[in-house]
Amino acid sequence: MKEGWEAQSIASFAKTGAGGTPKKSTKAFYEGGNIPWLLSGEVANANIVEAKNSITPEGLKGSSAKLFPANSVLVAMYGATAGQVGILRFEAATNQAVCAILPSDQHIPEYLYYYLLHAKPSLVAQAVGNAQPNISQAKIKSLEIPLPPLEEQQRIVAVLDEAFEGLARARAHAEANLQNARELLAVSLDQIFGCDDPSWKTGSLSELCVIGDGNHSSKYPKKSEMVNEGIPFLRSSNIQNGEIDQDEMLYITEEKHAELKKGHLKAGDVLFTNRGEIGKVAIIPEDLEGANLNSQVAWLRCKAEIEHRFLFYFLQSGRMKRHYLDTQSGAALQQFTIKMLKAVSVSYPSHPEQEAAVVRIETIQNEISRLVTAYQSAAQGLDDLRQSLLQKAFAGELT
Repeated sequence: MKEGWEAQSIASFAKTGAGGTPKKSTKAFYEGGNIPWLLSGEVANANIVEAKNSITPEGLKGSSAKLFPANSVLVAMYGATAGQVGILRFEAATNQAVCAILPSDQHIPEYLYYYLLHAKPSLVAQAVGNAQPNISQAKIKSLEIPLPPLEEQQRIVAVLDEAFEGLARARAHAEANLQNARELLAVSLDQIFGCDDPSWKTGSLSELCVIGDGNHSSKYPKKSEMVNEGIPFLRSSNIQNGEIDQDEMLYITEEKHAELKKGHLKAGDVLFTNRGEIGKVAIIPEDLEGANLNSQVAWLRCKAEIEHRFLFYFLQSGRMKRHYLDTQSGAALQQFTIKMLKAVSVSYPSHPEQEAAVVRIETIQNEISRLVTAYQSAAQGLDDLRQSLLQKAFAGELT
């Protein structure tokens, strides 16, 4: 800490408070309410300028909720949002999962906001709770921060504002490049699979593939039947980003595999999730030859007329997505039945043209993968730089 600065607990220079939730069953606490009421999930921006919910004066009076003034610094205390921080720019109430640090004549809200961003990893690391982290108001009140004179606080805020604006522009530029590449892929898929070339043949998926699904849930292996090694048992959750995610793979015995005859897979089979989250796809690689499958996923085994990678990309096209979104059924569980899948019509060219289309698509995908890697690296670098700037700011090293 810079010489001449003093470390003070938040409680020593500012008042704090937590909000509350009016009883949900009392309509008079909510209906027609005009008092903004924030939830912890809304505490994520430097400048909080609106609330999604509101309560009535009766709701405010009949609960532990209280009005906090503009320029209060808000900290989310519970759950997935614990440690998030923002500055309230208007008078509002909050629920009990938010701690408000009220304005004082010893601190600038933006300075405290930046310090709490800097302290977030430490606060979250100290949080208690089993399933969800919990940062208590007492811990926030006791947090010691370097508190220079107001003029120095303002100078630090000005430097950080300028630096963070630059970092935000750099991140937005990287995100735009990535989005442009993804849009190019979508356009290319529509150009390929949306064409009406008279030289292309047309057939239903039932004519072009052997189609089946996995085993019904009544036949799923019990937990006691799962083994550490054996036959992979694929579920919808294993299909991510066009690939098979094997990190949380389940395994069954050879005996159970023999019982579950519907879901025996071969390398090159194309998978399509047709229940729940419809439309995820993957191709069975050689190392998963002979794996088994549950009933939320359909498998398509291509006949001679169509190349499996061509089908893989067709199933991701806008044409296919529009088709299953228009025809899927099921109230509680959305599903695109095997019957519906078999009836899907596909236009396809000669094998050389299919292969050329696949090469074109995979060239774009490779570029997207490169941009994703570059974006992730850039984003991590920007995050590291942000933390480095905050570290220097509160060590008194910014010039």
